[in-house]
Amino acid sequence: MTPTLLTYYKDKVVPALTKEHDYKNPHQVPALEKIVVTTHVGSASDRKQAVEDAIEDISKITGQKPSISYARKSVANFKVREGEAVGARVTLRGSHMWEFLDRFINITAPNIRDFRGISPKSFDGRGNYAVGINDQSIFPEIELDQIKRQLGFDLIFVTTANTDDEGRALLKALGMPYRENKKNDDEAA
Repeated sequence: MTPTLLTYYKDKVVPALTKEHDYKNPHQVPALEKIVVTTHVGSASDRKQAVEDAIEDISKITGQKPSISYARKSVANFKVREGEAVGARVTLRGSHMWEFLDRFINITAPNIRDFRGISPKSFDGRGNYAVGINDQSIFPEIELDQIKRQLGFDLIFVTTANTDDEGRALLKALGMPYRENKKNDDEAA
């Protein structure tokens, strides 16, 4: 079964972006390539257990088992040894990616405390967008009484867009709840 957001992308977003940016070929229209969800357990004293908890939480949130991230070199100040497990990450593609994005836009993002929108400034110059989540409790898949430690996540939305403006237009058309600039609100009043 085709995810609803993918159908919406094909039926509404592609024609709208083609018209807006004057693309000659439908393959020029930016598309979402993958979503990468990462976490780092930091300086937890029981790092091995913290990584296992992170794997369990990411598995619940994304529906895929993440891979473990290992330290590349030893850093004495952070009490990290080379080869030690320090985090977890998962890459979502295909229908898993579209379903995750749909849940993030419509359910998870509005659950953020004092939510006024997501910053539209976190683009990398090539149309890819990153957002940081401070607490895993905003995800409905996580039971609040089962949380053992607070984890933060980074969500990276990788697009085929060439510029930040094209990537921003793609995610905005898909329904990403960007924060509006206060200057625009003041000028309209």
